[in-house]
Amino acid sequence: MGIGTMELMIVAGVILLLFGNRLPKVMRSLGQGIVEFKRGVQGIEDESVADSPNDLK
Repeated sequence: MGIGTMELMIVAGVILLLFGNRLPKVMRSLGQGIVEFKRGVQGIEDESVADSPNDLK
């Protein structure tokens, strides 16, 4: 007995009722956090690629 579509719709409706006016701010903050995380990971990858040729010598 898993969670069905109707139950998910009810949960989504309750979330919208409770957090409707704050939801755009929360989603914007979440998106910015994801972008910053990706930039950080990319920076680490760039540093490791730049360091790799020096390590081989």
